[in-house]
Amino acid sequence: MPPAIAFTGSPIDRADHLRTDPEALAGQMNWRARLLKLDGLTPEIDDLGALAWGTLADCDPDAELVFLGTMEGKPCFAAVPPEGADGPAYAQPQIWSAMNLLSDKDLATYGGARSLVDWHARHRFCARCGSATEIAKGGWQRNCPEEKGGCGAQHFPRTDPVTIMVVEHDGRLLLGRQPNFPPRVFSALAGFVEPGESVEEAVAREVKEEAGIAVRDVRYVSSQPWPFPSQLMIGCHAIADDDALTIDKTELEDAGWFTRAELEDARAAGADGNDTLVFPRRVAIAHHLVTWWLEQKT
Repeated sequence: MPPAIAFTGSPIDRADHLRTDPEALAGQMNWRARLLKLDGLTPEIDDLGALAWGTLADCDPDAELVFLGTMEGKPCFAAVPPEGADGPAYAQPQIWSAMNLLSDKDLATYGGARSLVDWHARHRFCARCGSATEIAKGGWQRNCPEEKGGCGAQHFPRTDPVTIMVVEHDGRLLLGRQPNFPPRVFSALAGFVEPGESVEEAVAREVKEEAGIAVRDVRYVSSQPWPFPSQLMIGCHAIADDDALTIDKTELEDAGWFTRAELEDARAAGADGNDTLVFPRRVAIAHHLVTWWLEQKT
């Protein structure tokens, strides 16, 4: 069985029937309830290298609480931090260090919770009228209350679709690197799906814009929730008929075609890679896409 894609497989039951029943949800906020411990958006880790959990008594009484669902029969909550994410994921080394300690299930639980509480921290005011919003449906909605001068709008946690693709030509894969990547790290090209686009169209447009390559035969491979802040990475594979690159330097620092042998060697070298290439990190879907391609060719 292939390894789980990072941030998937959480053991939490989202318990939608409790979200929509205020009285039932209030009944879950008792001594049995568990509180996911976060330092801002960074997970706290216990002595066993797992997510740290407390009780509702550990929560700031003024904090908004989000109902994550139930796990092992116990309701699980997380508190919304005073501020949301500030800056891109790669600029948060303390979070990456903590995540490296977590099991696949804990990583998935943290990822879902992080996306949700971060969204709340960044959406305390109505995008329609500017009034303060209030938490609703256990944290899976925010309302702009008309009784307090608001417009009555309802707001929901967002997930932004992103295509991420391995492009193949003559037995090689196209990978690129952004200027902020660590040395020798290359990954699959990626970009947001724009309004009015299909996934296939977004793949073709992004590859053409970033690398100057036309692609065909786009197909879906797998997906990954990415909580930085809240993307859905849609992993795809495509075929290129030409390998002549025209790199958009505003998007990529470099890009190139890598042979099967080069990729296998980098994968075998581990986290530090070899002299020319570091294989995409395990938590990224690019790792799984390249691994999938290598295994397809055996």
